[in-house]
Amino acid sequence: MDIKFTRSNGTIDTLVDQLIDEVGVNHPYIIREMILSALKVGQDSNYLADLKLIRTTMKEMRYTSKVFAPYRARRKVTIFGSARTESHQAIYQKCLRFSQLLAQNNYMVITGGGGGIMQAGNEGAGAENSFAVNIELPFEQDTNSIMQDSDRVLMYKYFFNRKVAFLKEADAIALFPGGFGTMDEAMEALTLLQTGKNPPIPLVLIDDDEGSYWEEWLEFTRDTMLTKGLISGEDFGLFTITRSAEEALKVIHSFYKNYHSSRYVDNLLVIRLNKALTQEQIGILEEEFAEILLPGTQIKATSAFSKEKDQPDLWELPRLAIEFNRRSYGLLNSFIRRINSF
Repeated sequence: MDIKFTRSNGTIDTLVDQLIDEVGVNHPYIIREMILSALKVGQDSNYLADLKLIRTTMKEMRYTSKVFAPYRARRKVTIFGSARTESHQAIYQKCLRFSQLLAQNNYMVITGGGGGIMQAGNEGAGAENSFAVNIELPFEQDTNSIMQDSDRVLMYKYFFNRKVAFLKEADAIALFPGGFGTMDEAMEALTLLQTGKNPPIPLVLIDDDEGSYWEEWLEFTRDTMLTKGLISGEDFGLFTITRSAEEALKVIHSFYKNYHSSRYVDNLLVIRLNKALTQEQIGILEEEFAEILLPGTQIKATSAFSKEKDQPDLWELPRLAIEFNRRSYGLLNSFIRRINSF
């Protein structure tokens, strides 16, 4: 039988509906498609390794949602950095200070759950304000002593699921010096922000006191990648480099001074605000950021759209609606910072 997502499966649709009714689920139309997808993949593939990968992916992401769900209302910062950093090193102490500041300002911290910078992040914030998003590896990746007894430890088989959790739940990303893994996480975060696959969030690269890591990386991106035309000048608006834990906190905190969040509603980018802007302020934005708008369009103050009913906790927030060119994401970050300046 060729199973379809339309309601044309006869007895199969009836059985799926009965199962959903018997169990009781949220958003049953979504669960129906998930069940049908599982049945379809069972028909499509007899290769056991593929089926195991799909099964494990769904189980891991289901548990991710369960663990994070009670903390949706608190903003979270994902901290990346080397597992090999030792506690006596100055950069460990800087991460410790940074995560302490985050917790003092009601942020939660997400780390990879291992040693080094990851442990510093959990230690500074405290287990009560932390998540450990860990990975099964043959070395370097036991859960650190801060988080080993926490119920907010997640253990993944696949890196790609782990990366989804790191970014999906983050309201900001802080990157400390690290090795291949840190570079991988940095480049993935930048790519997702550059292409708009991740909503705008602050990305802070926290360097050592000598500026010997991220500032040298910046020289490479400017002198090689930019010079060769492999990135654009506006891409430098996607991140901030600092040597200061206090400045890093300020960058994150100020990003949400008035900007709250954003999403697309059809072809409109809807930006939710903590307080409404005046028409004069909107006019300034239109003049200064005309480049990010589709030709002939304007920025409009608006209330919530009907399609946003799936986020009732944000319903009352004032909004701006723009026809964004879906290309200039570095400038979009600058646009958000300008909103916060009023």
